[in-house]
Amino acid sequence: MHRVVLTKREFRSKILLRLKTQKEEDRNKKSRVIKNKLFRRSVFKQAKKIMFYIAFDGEVNTEEMIKEAHKLGKIVAVPVCKPKRIIRPSILKEKAALVRGLYGIGEPRVKNFMSFKELDLVIVPGIAFDRHGRRLGRGKGYYDRFLRKIAKRTLTIGLAFDFQILPSIPATAMDINVDHLIFA
Repeated sequence: MHRVVLTKREFRSKILLRLKTQKEEDRNKKSRVIKNKLFRRSVFKQAKKIMFYIAFDGEVNTEEMIKEAHKLGKIVAVPVCKPKRIIRPSILKEKAALVRGLYGIGEPRVKNFMSFKELDLVIVPGIAFDRHGRRLGRGKGYYDRFLRKIAKRTLTIGLAFDFQILPSIPATAMDINVDHLIFA
């Protein structure tokens, strides 16, 4: 009996289909559970400058997380994708207008970039994760490059739905793991 090993592309396509076909009601319910778990973590409570992602394509919804983080007085940054596969963190003011950036992902209309090293916590999206913190992204390497540049003290947390947690994800030397994982 031989095991079938899926490629990153095959994992990506299977999970993306599940993300896109998940009921919106389930997505929002699970996203609230994930938000509550995140906000109870001491690392979140202590962080002053947090980078969230703007969810799209069925990802864990971060909209309520961002609103509540603002209410708690956190400085919230979101990624702005630049050419050459670069992410720059830009401060997202409360009630700031978003525009479609590269790949159609929301980003602040007015960019107010901050240093990579200023971030205390980075909330990382992913198509899939495993329990070792390995992450499968969208395949362009943006987050892997970005995570190499943040301060060593900056913690990273991946957010996912339970079906995005796999027993193992194929990884290369270029892939950067997340420190923690929160899922529902």
